[in-house]
Amino acid sequence: MSAEPHLLTETADGVCTLTLNRPDRLNALSAEMLESLGAELARAEEDPEVRCIVLTGAGRAFCAGGDVQAFAESGGEGGGATEVDPQAVAEQLARQEATVAAMWQSSTPVVAALPGAAAGAGLGLALAADLRVASTQAVLTTAFAKVGLSGDFGVPWLLQRLVGSARATELMLLSPRLDAQTSLELGLVNRVVEPDALAAETTRLARELADGPALAQRHAKANVRAAELSTLTDYMAGEVARHKECGISADHAEAALAFTQKRRPVFGR
Repeated sequence: MSAEPHLLTETADGVCTLTLNRPDRLNALSAEMLESLGAELARAEEDPEVRCIVLTGAGRAFCAGGDVQAFAESGGEGGGATEVDPQAVAEQLARQEATVAAMWQSSTPVVAALPGAAAGAGLGLALAADLRVASTQAVLTTAFAKVGLSGDFGVPWLLQRLVGSARATELMLLSPRLDAQTSLELGLVNRVVEPDALAAETTRLARELADGPALAQRHAKANVRAAELSTLTDYMAGEVARHKECGISADHAEAALAFTQKRRPVFGR
């Protein structure tokens, strides 16, 4: 019998669900998992039937990040090397661009469902999503300082944008374990539910997004991303162009008509 794949994929009713699948290792990252995740994210981005992406973890964790047990067995993440290997740098950068950057830049809404721990690089995957739903059992931590690392998978960059520079620095240097409620108060997650309600709440949210106006959602996300990196005047040039494109769309016409008729709009698929 072949081993279980490190990533499970299911697409139904416009929602592509990607499940990190190493529950015995708290879904710690592997080369197979990252390669599969990058490929599935690229596929979902190109599939017009996919209107929402959900990323979650099998078992009791979301993702523990790097496989520290494997690091310990091999003499560290670098495998005992005494010099940085440029090829290893290029390979990891490519993995991060295909996963964290792809989620952040995706035109499709991405929801992360956190049944438990999101640590280190796993935290990066969670923070790259547009929305995060956490179980009350979830714990978030940067973890890097605890194992003598400075941080990867975009965690410092993402944290700085979500909680500000001072708090991000604290989280990176001290690596506190944040429970779900604290994470909610800091703005690291969008909502917290009981463990037995996580799947239902995630499905409800994903369905709402999948049934929404795809063009408007894509441009709204682009607006938020552009606002983080542009001056106001530069930003508004793109904002107006995207707004006007939505203004001539069938979705907008349907929404305006539904508003006057006091009914729920039905957007195109």
